Amino acid sequence: MTEELVYLKKEELEELMQTKLEKAGLQEAHAKEVANHLTYADLRGVHSHGAVRVEYYSERIAKGGTTVTPDFKFEKTGPSTGVFHADNAIGHVAAKEALSYGMEMAKETGVGIVGVSKMGHSGMLSYYVDIAAQNDLVALAVCQSDPMAVPFGGTEPFFGTNPIAFSAPTNNERPIIFDMATTVQAWGKILDARSKNLPIPNTWAVDKQGEPTTDANQVNGLLPISGPKGYGLMMMVDVLSGSLLGLPFGKNVTSMYSDLSTGRNLGQLFILINPSYFTDLEAFKENLSEMIKELHENQPATGFEQVYYPGELSEIKQAENEAKGIPVAQSIYDYLLSDEVHYNRYDHSDAFAEK
Repeated sequence: MTEELVYLKKEELEELMQTKLEKAGLQEAHAKEVANHLTYADLRGVHSHGAVRVEYYSERIAKGGTTVTPDFKFEKTGPSTGVFHADNAIGHVAAKEALSYGMEMAKETGVGIVGVSKMGHSGMLSYYVDIAAQNDLVALAVCQSDPMAVPFGGTEPFFGTNPIAFSAPTNNERPIIFDMATTVQAWGKILDARSKNLPIPNTWAVDKQGEPTTDANQVNGLLPISGPKGYGLMMMVDVLSGSLLGLPFGKNVTSMYSDLSTGRNLGQLFILINPSYFTDLEAFKENLSEMIKELHENQPATGFEQVYYPGELSEIKQAENEAKGIPVAQSIYDYLLSDEVHYNRYDHSDAFAEK
């Protein structure tokens, strides 16, 4: 049975989430940034990285697994490189701080590469590359995550969903943005299906017996996209955002739910490129706008109304949600309104939030 949805205005949802995160122990500025990030996700229809995450974050914050007064340090290792030491702060704040250093170096030298070391979960990567594109930079972001995906030919989870995001500025109102997990589907999408009591496609995941499942509650391993290709990509992401920073790899990455009283020690990497160091900036942006125009003119296949550029459907969804309200599961809305910080739901669960 599908759960009833509540439709909220952007400001209302953001305020509810900020209030809950502050009650859990996060300082006001950090809670505001996280709430803004989660609202961005819900606005764009990526509910797997929106309000559904607040209770988990709140439980980890309340139990001490998030550093609420972090000692941020940026270590510049070269003219265009550096490591941002995040002190296991909540990832959304740490990643945005690190991004600012990368953008600054890209403006000055043409390229900025920043690794974020020892951070918490940082939400959706498109949020960060969107900021970069709005500053006329091309951006690539990768982030490791806890082992949830079975390797190609294997039966036991080893790598995480290990997402990749890319953006580029255009002369249009919005940039090109591409954001994907290296699994067929992100774990958050399965969490979202759980919260709404919805089935999932049998191509997303397998159960404890290694068999395809449509039950979001029976998931015990996610599948890599396109078999060996997705497997190779998730290994690449793990190397770039984990091993490159001296952090744990693969199955040694801490589970999101294993012990909420300790930090995650996750890694993330930003690569920022200043187009003006390679070509004329305005010509570059105009070229991409022309690319979008020609894509729109491409004859759509049967069953499709139009060819869209990466990120365009999210733009359309955002406009719809701004007009009619952001859909939130009734149970999540009730939680946000409640006096409870959390329901002790996640601590010492496995990677799939099962006790």
